[in-house]
Amino acid sequence: MTYLWHFLKGAGIGAANVIPGVSGGTIALLTGIFERLINALKSMNIKALKLLFTGKFKDFAKHIDLFFLIAVFLGVGLSIVSLAYLLKYLFSYYPIFVWAFFFGLILASVYYVGKSVKKKNAASIISFLVGAAVAASIAFVKPATENDALWYLLICGAVAVCSMILPGLSGSFILILLGNYRLVMIDAVTEMDLKVLLPVVVGAVVGLLAFSHFLAWLFKKYKDQTLASLTGFILGSLAILWPWKHSLNLSGGIIPANQNGAFINSASQVITEEIKVSGYEFYMPDLGNSVTWLAIAFMVAGLLTIAFMEFASGKKRNKE
Repeated sequence: MTYLWHFLKGAGIGAANVIPGVSGGTIALLTGIFERLINALKSMNIKALKLLFTGKFKDFAKHIDLFFLIAVFLGVGLSIVSLAYLLKYLFSYYPIFVWAFFFGLILASVYYVGKSVKKKNAASIISFLVGAAVAASIAFVKPATENDALWYLLICGAVAVCSMILPGLSGSFILILLGNYRLVMIDAVTEMDLKVLLPVVVGAVVGLLAFSHFLAWLFKKYKDQTLASLTGFILGSLAILWPWKHSLNLSGGIIPANQNGAFINSASQVITEEIKVSGYEFYMPDLGNSVTWLAIAFMVAGLLTIAFMEFASGKKRNKE
């Protein structure tokens, strides 16, 4: 039952990683497995290789927390593959509602992750403000163009996976900035294009193992400041997720969209193929519009989802 719970947490991390602007690291932090996950990844070292190649499989499994990792990453993988199809449809036809749900989810995350900071001193406050500023500034970086070169796919995998496990920074949004979100997370996943997926996975594995050592060191030496920074990252990422925004094309013009935020052509038909977005123009919602209130309902649903997850995790911790 414990590993099923870890599998479900992994599925939540995978789901978050598919959504541009949402961080799988945030879900890992909220569900209480972030530090264990980082330490397990960090333990894949020379000692682990010696145990594996000398046939000490039981010691190897214990050293790297193998069954925990299998449960979590099985959940991550299955969630990414299955949700890629659903999100391709939802982002094409109902983007405002998707953004609104995850805006509420991340907004609640700021409170629950911030609670874990024990010492709220000057260092923690500065760390929080720096984290928020860095994450918010990413929302205004101009995306690169798509590139399927082998070296670039390796870089995409390494950079994206580091942001995927860093709460508040979305691996999917980093892929958008790198120009390869649709190529990797939508087209390659749904079509199982191994020429794209394999280099990304190799880059991700290398990046994940290297970055996990750095994060584990930060948690050990500067836990409160690190948690404060991560809380700031989460808050700053809300700039990316704000549902009410006009998408801009490469020349800076507003891309036509319907009331649900879906891109449309001159005949008001939804465009499902990729459109290059170079930035956003944010605006306040029209409270006299029923679509706005439905989006707010999805936002509240996101808030309640995190509150329920925190409640369920708290009950489980109390039993243990």
